[in-house]
Amino acid sequence: MSIRLIIADFEPVIRAGLFSFFLNTDIQIVEEATNAELLFQKIGQYEPDVVLMDTDFPDGNGFQLVERIRENGYQGRIIFFSASDRQTSFARALAVGADSYLLKRVSRTELIRTIRSIVVNNDKSYSGELRRVANALKLRTFIEPQNPLTPREIQVLRHVAYGLSNKEIASSLKLSIDTIKEHIQNILRKLDVNDRTQAAVWAVRNNIIQ
Repeated sequence: MSIRLIIADFEPVIRAGLFSFFLNTDIQIVEEATNAELLFQKIGQYEPDVVLMDTDFPDGNGFQLVERIRENGYQGRIIFFSASDRQTSFARALAVGADSYLLKRVSRTELIRTIRSIVVNNDKSYSGELRRVANALKLRTFIEPQNPLTPREIQVLRHVAYGLSNKEIASSLKLSIDTIKEHIQNILRKLDVNDRTQAAVWAVRNNIIQ
């Protein structure tokens, strides 16, 4: 049985390279897309097993697009394929529910292995960095402030420090946006800081994230 794949990338050389990668394998590229809107349409049309997509397009943000794709009912696998190795990108990928995040310097063998593992074995094959970020968002040990944070507030603060929006934090933690706003207000008050940027700086300096 072949794995049906849609690739989405603005750069022609990347798309051409992926076509060559999957020649003579069980991974079949059924369609390609060069922008966010086209990808959204193609997913609805072809319902592929997996989407391999960049994080940025000329007409939209890949993370926001994944939210839109999921809201439209797509149940297949989504893998980000990006040149960006920023921790914020890894955290946002986790928050929107991507199945994996691969850097464009990944080998052909690793790319094929990851796709097969996710589709066939239902695994989430995070890279080392993505796995580290996922673990960091769950950690609970840190230097306690004078006004102690609850375990949930610690978790929210880690998401804030990685640059996630309230909506993305709510999606990641399966909470309402109003609940996240309340947690952030409590965090700011307890840390005695004025805004989320200062809270993020506090988190980094106190080893909330590493």
